[in-house]
Amino acid sequence: MFAKDIGIDLGTANVLIYMKGQGIVLNEPSVVALDASTKKALAVGHEARNMLGRTPGKVNTVKPLKDGVIADFDATEIMLDSFIKKINGKGTFSKPRILICCPSNITQVEKNAIKEAAERTGARKVFLEEEPKVAAVGAGLDISAPIGNMVIDIGGGTTDIAVLSLGDIVTSSSIKIAGNTFDSDITKYIKNKYKLLIGEKTAEEIKFNIGNVYPQSLNKKMKVRGRDLITGLPQTITLCSEEIEEALKESAMIIVHTAKAVLEQTPPELAADIIDKGIVITGGGALIKGFEQLLNKELKVPIFIAKSPLTCVADGTGILLDNIHLMSK
Repeated sequence: MFAKDIGIDLGTANVLIYMKGQGIVLNEPSVVALDASTKKALAVGHEARNMLGRTPGKVNTVKPLKDGVIADFDATEIMLDSFIKKINGKGTFSKPRILICCPSNITQVEKNAIKEAAERTGARKVFLEEEPKVAAVGAGLDISAPIGNMVIDIGGGTTDIAVLSLGDIVTSSSIKIAGNTFDSDITKYIKNKYKLLIGEKTAEEIKFNIGNVYPQSLNKKMKVRGRDLITGLPQTITLCSEEIEEALKESAMIIVHTAKAVLEQTPPELAADIIDKGIVITGGGALIKGFEQLLNKELKVPIFIAKSPLTCVADGTGILLDNIHLMSK
């Protein structure tokens, strides 16, 4: 059996793998559990994520990617190798070509690190492509035409904002404010207001269930358990969606101001196209209630959420693998 081309959305929160001819074959958290003394992998993906905050001292659970780039090279290699083996990505006679997505503003050193990690898993050739471009393709935008398209990709570690035309990025910006920042904002808010310490997974659950960034976009309540910082004992509180809107307001506005800055740098003809066509939001952050209304109010441009925001980048890798000529040389 010959190896098939593989597209990897190497995200800070999740890794998605697209295999040519089969679609998305893997979607797992970017987490690795390692033996503290031998540094051998004990679990990867879902299994490792379930261990977060629950391990004894001899087990380390690590998130090898931070802000869209490799923070722990060895753990990233272990994770990639494990995922590629899981999907049988390596053919018996040949090595796969791999397309990996990275944030638009990372350095050449960071790009080389991502490329090297993929090459060491046994790739025949590694292509790197910028995330907003791939997200736009996956969201169904025709970026090859001489028309302005704008995409806001709110991932786990970075938010990538870009205006595209003629198959490439015209203006873009990448900021380290995204899903993980929202989790930290929620943790901080609860700690300051209720003197309650919650874990990473709890913060994420709050974001998914009652997270919102626009007044009155959601009216829900949720019971939250954590450790009381004063008594040291377990405690339960009830949070409402209005409080989460307050917690996320500052970070959400930074994304809005960055989008404004990208629009200000956009050539007038392309800006006119964007007023007509609107802006597409992709990534997990697109699912937070109220982002559509907030961006629409602040940018005065129609806003659309991609049909499948969580898989846009992985879907885009599949389309680009079929159209190698669209990839950056």
